[in-house]
Amino acid sequence: MATKKHTVVGVEVLRQNGMDVDELVKTLVYNASVEFVAYYYFTNLRAFCTGMDGEGVKGVIEDARLEDLSHFESCIDRIYQLGGEFPRDIAGFCKQAGADFLQSDKKTTLKQILEKCLKAEQGAIVNWNKVCRMTHGKDPMTYELASHILAEEIEHESWFLELLDGRPSGHMRRRYSGERPHTSKHSRSMDGL
Repeated sequence: MATKKHTVVGVEVLRQNGMDVDELVKTLVYNASVEFVAYYYFTNLRAFCTGMDGEGVKGVIEDARLEDLSHFESCIDRIYQLGGEFPRDIAGFCKQAGADFLQSDKKTTLKQILEKCLKAEQGAIVNWNKVCRMTHGKDPMTYELASHILAEEIEHESWFLELLDGRPSGHMRRRYSGERPHTSKHSRSMDGL
């Protein structure tokens, strides 16, 4: 016996606001894949930050890494609320991120690692800015989430630019790794640290 599905008012209101909810879900799933893959690769990249100079870089990568995990987890609830689903195939999910450029090995220099991190953060800025533009004035909840993630991605970019170009970023170390000053309310991934 088939049961009648209920109307999802939270989605219908967005459609009435002119929001293409299906396109938004697709974009959020893509952005979630990029954040997840960045978390994975940053985990690996920091292992290659060796020597005296590498120790300081490790801490910066660690802050960005844990905040990228938070960005990934921040997307999950919103994807489901919008009627979307999370991909069940992890290989396909990761492949869509297109972040193979983040792969590294023992021959990768510290400067090359920083360049990879910078490229990842700059891509994330473009991705989250797209969501902000899509949702501004149409979907306040997703807009807030995207703008908070965007704020952290812009901070991450400035950290890597400081290390690469000597360009002051105003960066002060987080009080603790994974602090997530803008997105902590959207993700519970590191609560209780």
